[in-house]
Amino acid sequence: MAVLCKPAIAVPDHVITNEETLDLARRLHGDHPQLELALRLIKNTGVRKRHLIQPIEVVLEHPGLAERSLVFEAESKARVPAVVSRALDQAELEPQQIDLIVYVSCTGFMMPSLTAWLINKMGFRSDTRQLPIAQLGCAAGGAAVNRAHDFCAAYPDANVLIVACEFCSLCYQPTDLGVGSLLSNGLFGDGIAAAVVRGEGGTGMRLERNASYLIPNTEDWISYAVRSTGFHFQLDKRVPGTMEPLSPALRALAEQHQWNVGKLDFYIIHAGGPRILDDLSHFLEVPSEAFRFSRATLTEYGNIASAVVLDALARMFDEQSALDGHHGLLAGFGPGITAEMSLGSWTAPEG
Repeated sequence: MAVLCKPAIAVPDHVITNEETLDLARRLHGDHPQLELALRLIKNTGVRKRHLIQPIEVVLEHPGLAERSLVFEAESKARVPAVVSRALDQAELEPQQIDLIVYVSCTGFMMPSLTAWLINKMGFRSDTRQLPIAQLGCAAGGAAVNRAHDFCAAYPDANVLIVACEFCSLCYQPTDLGVGSLLSNGLFGDGIAAAVVRGEGGTGMRLERNASYLIPNTEDWISYAVRSTGFHFQLDKRVPGTMEPLSPALRALAEQHQWNVGKLDFYIIHAGGPRILDDLSHFLEVPSEAFRFSRATLTEYGNIASAVVLDALARMFDEQSALDGHHGLLAGFGPGITAEMSLGSWTAPEG
C-alpha cells in the first residue's frame, strides 16, 4: 500500500518579519481608509516571519509579467533539484525508480512544465509520467498526495514524486488595495517542498482513503484575476468561515473508513490562517494542540500555499511522535472552495 515518505523542504534566505510587514504597510498605505483593519488582520495571522526569493525592495517593484515569469523559471530551476534529491534520499529511491512526477504550483506558469526539465536534468526515465497541477491553489498539496495515492492504487509497484514550488512573492500587486489583498501581502511566503509516495516499503503515512469536496457556489471566494500585470489574488471576507461547511465532509470521510475524525492520532492540515485551524479544532472537536505542526508552519514560514501540508508533515516526522499504527488525516483547502482529504496510518519498518 502507498506510503507518503518524509518530505524535504526549502525556503529562501531573504526574510521579512511581521513587524517589518506592518511598518511597510504603514509606510506604503498610510492614507488607506481601512489601514487599521488591515494592520489588525496582519497582526492576527500568527505569522512571525516569511521567506522570500528576492529582497523585499525587489519584491515591491513590478517589472511586468514577462520579467516575473523569467524569475519564476530561473528560481525554480535553481532551487527545486536539491529539494527533490533530498526527498528521494529520504525515501531511499533513485530517480530511475520514479514512475510519475506530480508538480504543483499556483504562483508561476511554464510550458512545458518543470517536470519535463526535471526529467532531463536529474536522470528520471524518459517514460516517467507527468502530472502538472496549476489551478488548485493551496489545495494542490493535498490533491498531489491524492493523485499519487490513486496512481499507486492502479499501479501497486509504482513510486510517485510530488513537487510543490510556490513563489507567492511574485504575485505581489502594488495597485491592489483591497483589505484582502493587503492581508495576503502579510500572509504568504515562498517555499519549495518535495516528497515521495512509495508503492511498496517506506516509512511514513500509509495512504488508505482519499476524497475531494467542493462547497457549492463559492468559486469566486478565492480566485485570480488574470490581467496584463499577472495574477491578482482575490480573497472574499467569507473565506475564514469555510471550516463550518467543510467539517462535515472531513467527518464523513472518516466515518466511511469507520474512524472518528475527532479521535485521530495526528492531523496535517493546510494552515491558511489561524481562524481556519481554530474553527476546525472546534467543529471537529479536537484540541488545538493537534494542529501544532500546521501552526508552526504558519508561524515560521507564513502560508506557503500548496507546500504547507508537506512542511507540516515533515515537522511531524522530526518530532518523532507518530507510532506504528497511529491513524491520521491530511487535508488541503483552496479555491473552489475545495478540500482535498486523505486518511492514513503511520507505518515504520520493523526493527
